[in-house]
Amino acid sequence: MKSPKNIPSPKGFLFSAVEAAIKRPGRKDLALIYSEREAVVSGMFTKNKVKAAPVKLDMKRIKAGRGKAIIVNSGNANACVGEQGMLDAIEIADLAAASLTIKPTDIFVCSTGVIGTPMPMDRIRQKITELANNLGRATIDDVAAAIMTTDTFPKVISKRLKVGNNSISITGICKGAGMICPEMATMLCFIITDATIEREALDEALQVVVRKSFNAITVDGDMSTNDTVLIMANGLSDNEVIRRGTGALTVFTAALSEVCYELSRLIVKDGEGATKVIEIQIINARNDRQADRAAFAIANSLLVKTAIYGNDANWGRFMAVLGYSKIMIHEDKTDIFINGLKIAGRGKGTGKDKEAAESLRNKEVKIVIDLHLGSGKAKVLTCDLTEAYVKINAEYRT
Repeated sequence: MKSPKNIPSPKGFLFSAVEAAIKRPGRKDLALIYSEREAVVSGMFTKNKVKAAPVKLDMKRIKAGRGKAIIVNSGNANACVGEQGMLDAIEIADLAAASLTIKPTDIFVCSTGVIGTPMPMDRIRQKITELANNLGRATIDDVAAAIMTTDTFPKVISKRLKVGNNSISITGICKGAGMICPEMATMLCFIITDATIEREALDEALQVVVRKSFNAITVDGDMSTNDTVLIMANGLSDNEVIRRGTGALTVFTAALSEVCYELSRLIVKDGEGATKVIEIQIINARNDRQADRAAFAIANSLLVKTAIYGNDANWGRFMAVLGYSKIMIHEDKTDIFINGLKIAGRGKGTGKDKEAAESLRNKEVKIVIDLHLGSGKAKVLTCDLTEAYVKINAEYRT
């Protein structure tokens, strides 16, 4: 799914993408997002204790809450390379700032790719001027393509909304197909909007939205060292300032939520080697926290994921996962549904395995588990696990 062509890109943003042959030649892998007006910026970052140099740099710069540009590369994560990693991230920002005639602190740097390999700065240095000079010659779709690693398609979603009498646009791009696990944003995501919004309101909206979108997906249970979400709001829609506690923020947050949820769904759809998108709902758990834990335990189970890939309605695997997920569960109260078909009731099979197996041939699979213990609920998106996932990751560095 791409952004509908009738939804305009947010005002005041320019884009560029060039080939720096960071991992290998033959594709654009260095990109720039630039706001013509200084923007309010908010961000969220990986909770992995091992963080890439660009993440550390951006976590410092985000404290100012302002910025004008994001420069991002694919092919190299700039992670686990010692002090040189930070020096390289700073140099990339400095070179871009000089070419754009802005302050280095107005630039956020992001990287994605192979961990533990030094950045090929000799190739990057000579391309940054070209990147700046080409500003405005590329589209947001070009940037989305340039940041891909094992992704099979660029991920772009746009939404338009009205605040008062003003029309506002929100566009988000992201990359991610493997190393997808919650506890932040599970990939790189860049969102741009021409909304006029205060920093505190933007922070609140982003935190709410990420919790129910990017933090509610998993592909393989592995958390990256580089996970980053950045949103830039440059105010060029000239709407009345969106503030905390207002109806305008509710409207804005709802639109942002739609953009991020659709992006997160595209990540799951593009999970490395995946053939199916799987939605797991836990209902009537003791509380939301336990529902969330149960949903992720099932979503990350290799046995569950491979069974669904093989069209095997093996509901016993769900029961086993629930049993070790450290939640309150009573086996004789648990109901399990696959694509609306009740396959287990009160902890026992219903004799519908054959019909359920046939429904698993669908590309969209919905699993609902009713624990009958309370009012807690959770929803998580994941995908199946195939032979292709093993092949992609076995050959990732070759």
